Amino acid sequence: MRILALVKRIIHQMLRDKRALALMMVAPLLILTLLHYLLGGNTVNPRMGVIGADASLVKQLKSKEITVKQYTSRSNWKKVMEQNNLDAILQVNENDIKLTLENDQPSATKALLIKVQQAVAAENAKKQSAKMTQFMQEIQNKLQGVPLKLEQAAAPKIETTYIYGDNDTTYFDQLSPILVGFFVFFFVFLISGIALLRERTTGTLDRLLATPIQRRDIVLGYLSGYGLFAIIQTLIVVVYAVKVLDIMLVGSFWNVVVINLCLALVALSLGILLSAFANSEFQMMQFIPIAIVPQVFFAGIFPFEGMADWMQVIAKIMPLYYGGDALVSIMYKGLGFTDIINDLLVLLGFALVFILLNIVVLKKYRKI
Repeated sequence: MRILALVKRIIHQMLRDKRALALMMVAPLLILTLLHYLLGGNTVNPRMGVIGADASLVKQLKSKEITVKQYTSRSNWKKVMEQNNLDAILQVNENDIKLTLENDQPSATKALLIKVQQAVAAENAKKQSAKMTQFMQEIQNKLQGVPLKLEQAAAPKIETTYIYGDNDTTYFDQLSPILVGFFVFFFVFLISGIALLRERTTGTLDRLLATPIQRRDIVLGYLSGYGLFAIIQTLIVVVYAVKVLDIMLVGSFWNVVVINLCLALVALSLGILLSAFANSEFQMMQFIPIAIVPQVFFAGIFPFEGMADWMQVIAKIMPLYYGGDALVSIMYKGLGFTDIINDLLVLLGFALVFILLNIVVLKKYRKI
């Protein structure tokens, strides 16, 4: 009977907490739906620029599901690749073949390299077969006793270079900058939200509201106070990741710090905002599947080009999308501060919006 009474109490408690019940039922469906569309999205064929290749080799490349764009003149290939969103450039000069790979996605790059090697090998085998056929015809046409020599098709060698990374680059090298930003974002969000929630549940915030203090002062005060610890945490995570774990860092270390500080500011203001809608630490944890987990999917772990159009729109309203892009640009690609300025401005815009919403929420829910 005691066990039954305890079960009844838990059932009644859960039924009274409508939000917890709804999230328990809806959140898994939301995550599964996102994963379904992300993993089941259309595969984007690699895009390659080609110069000097004959029609037969181009046909072989297209048969490997490579989108080929032909060029007639040599130029700054890195600039051409950026402007035309190309994954590789193939330059052919008889048996000399030079392949330049962007290597933006190491796993996709290795697959593309294999396809190019297969296409070149198939084209070489085709030429060898043609020479053999010609040789046999010459045998039939020549007089008996005249020596003939079979001309072998020289096997071409592919000289491979990489815009980003090298042949030993792995998927984790491109993923690790995103993980650094995610952990900074996640723990700052969680700690700031729960810390402010405790301020409310212990009555500290109520006593503060009894003083003649403005809403914006409360918000900025909490942001500044928790922000100091967020800065320390961010520096520890970044230094540990780069100096101890030796995660790839091609660009400036201080640019990485700036990006993560912007992410921490967004997480801090978002955590404080969502804590206003929670009455317990359990309810604060319920926001993680809704506010945090979906952002991981749009931070750059999954190729953006393969997403459906409506998912690309959702991705662009996620702070981690811009944080991940900026971190990959600095740590993996080695770009400069000017290349990430737009991402930083968007992150600061998110932080400003969340801060203003914090002030509004205090007025609506706290009656200050």
